[in-house]
Amino acid sequence: MADRSEPEAAPRKLWQPSEHAIEEAQLTQFARQVVRKRRLDFAGYPDFHRWSVEQPEEFWSDAWDFCGVIASRKGATVLVDGHKMPGARWFPEARLNLAENLMRRGDRGDALVFWDESGPRRRVSYAELYSEVSRAAQALAALGLRAGDRVAAFIPNIPEAAMLALAALSQGIVWSSCSPDFGVEGVLERFGQIEPKALFCADGYRYNGEEHDSLARVAELAERLPSVRKVIVVPYLESKPDISGPAKAVLLDEWLRRHTPGDIAFAQLPFDHPVFILFTSGTTGKPKCIVHGAGGTLLQVLKMFKLHFDLRPGERFFYYCTTNWVVWNLLFAALGAEASVLLYDGSPFAKNGRILFDYAERERITHFGTSAKFIDALSKRALRPCDTHDLGALRMLISTGSPLAPESYDYVYDAVKSDVCLASISGGTDIMGAFAEANPVLPVYRGEMQCRSLGMAVQVFDEAGNPIVGEKGELVCTRPFPSMPLGFWNDRGGERYQAAYFSRYPNVWTHGDWCELTERGTLLVYGRSDATLNPGGVRIGTAEIYRVVERIDEVEEAVAIGQLWPPEQPTDTRVVLFVKLRDKLKLEDHLEERIRFEIRRHASPRHVPARIVQVSDIPRTKNGKVVELAVRAVVHGMPVTNTEALANPEALELFRDLQELQN
Repeated sequence: MADRSEPEAAPRKLWQPSEHAIEEAQLTQFARQVVRKRRLDFAGYPDFHRWSVEQPEEFWSDAWDFCGVIASRKGATVLVDGHKMPGARWFPEARLNLAENLMRRGDRGDALVFWDESGPRRRVSYAELYSEVSRAAQALAALGLRAGDRVAAFIPNIPEAAMLALAALSQGIVWSSCSPDFGVEGVLERFGQIEPKALFCADGYRYNGEEHDSLARVAELAERLPSVRKVIVVPYLESKPDISGPAKAVLLDEWLRRHTPGDIAFAQLPFDHPVFILFTSGTTGKPKCIVHGAGGTLLQVLKMFKLHFDLRPGERFFYYCTTNWVVWNLLFAALGAEASVLLYDGSPFAKNGRILFDYAERERITHFGTSAKFIDALSKRALRPCDTHDLGALRMLISTGSPLAPESYDYVYDAVKSDVCLASISGGTDIMGAFAEANPVLPVYRGEMQCRSLGMAVQVFDEAGNPIVGEKGELVCTRPFPSMPLGFWNDRGGERYQAAYFSRYPNVWTHGDWCELTERGTLLVYGRSDATLNPGGVRIGTAEIYRVVERIDEVEEAVAIGQLWPPEQPTDTRVVLFVKLRDKLKLEDHLEERIRFEIRRHASPRHVPARIVQVSDIPRTKNGKVVELAVRAVVHGMPVTNTEALANPEALELFRDLQELQN
């Protein structure tokens, strides 16, 4: 571990669930069922987690039953080749359908509620959703699409996106989506690999008070995706948009017109039948196409929603996201918990940063999901939702995308809600879930993720592959889990998949996070391990620097990289910190010295950057993640060929050939 200039105090406990909340939690009910059935005895969550990873067949079978998986067949076998990673096979005899499980509730209650920057737009009941899904499933069959075919969506986070995804999944058709703020090349890099037979889109989207047309780009996509048989356009900006541009285009209502609502014949498919293809950001290479299976996705999301989020029928689940992020796939999967799913399209800062809290108050949101960056931005704007909004229904606030700084924990409990379970979680696109999870029966400690996810054999390894506690190392998973990807699309032989996760430690999943597991079983994530700084041979997580720097009022955002040094004949790396300051501020000597002092004081002397450079912007993905590797590549004169995943690709040029880094 890095040297510290002063000892750190034990983290404060910021929230503790009530005895009543613990008693009523679905996690508690599940644990009691397991204890009775298996004749076990658990002293607490750590014991329960240990059983869930040491007895995976018992755990996942019991989770299947408790979560009420709908299947035409479960089968007697839970796991085959459980010692292989990859290679393990789960529930090989099972036959089920993901969409059938997500649409189990058919009443007039809200399935989908939709807001945009202007406020409420629409709500769709479970019964209405079923009817529309049945019509779309018939229309897909009429196009000649069958199980295993792919469809793609270039679409905002609107109700039609969830409806069309469910229609595809109901027939075993594989779904992939991309947010409409992508340029043509970025979309083609993704959809071009998977050869979709239908392309869904909207005529445009709204963001920050402006309307953006999509149809010009859709026309080019339709021309350059020869596999597409039909382009189905959802009217969003206009009630009857002009669709004469894209070839093979039809409006959604016209496409559905000949089909009447009826019973859906849900295709009963194997546990590992593909359902989603998700994409990595692709900023340092062509996006990888990650294929997820039906059963693994279903078990992972039901476990997450019911046991870790304690989401109950009729509750209101919201997560701010776009259709480009795995969080969107998880968001609409909350239908499987019989909750109402709340959708939003637009800027989260509309109405002076109030819009999402207006939404939470009016719709009585019980679970509010967002990113660590959004929470930090609220804090820097000095917004206090607890003073302006009634958030009485809110039980859990979930954060992901990047590590949540300790100061953001303070902000939430002071300015948002004092009696909420603040769950910073960590997982991702790769696993359709989380390794570090929320927990309704455990306390929240400042700056720490509550627990390891049930059924996930999460450990932290040192360089030699030994498990460590209380020290920083690689986040790994040492045993198979059902939502491991089926593989990468067109990766025959699985070589790219093997290299991505299993090359570092054989037969062990290496996730790529620089992490620490505490004695309490909580987790701290310090950043991506491939972006870890290594000055003088000491590994430093970038999040350790950001946690200090971004609480300085003058600093809006920061990115740290390791620069090879000296440039002529590199023998080491040095830490370089780039800072974006608030409007009209300059990086004067006194501010630079304060930044160095705060880093030395709250991190260590080794964390102090050799150079601090002011930039006017910092490149981020469309999901808001700072792209450290792309910045490092530009600084070293290396190409960054795939910039379509960036929200602001022009910002990369700010880091090219900087004179400040020449000495």
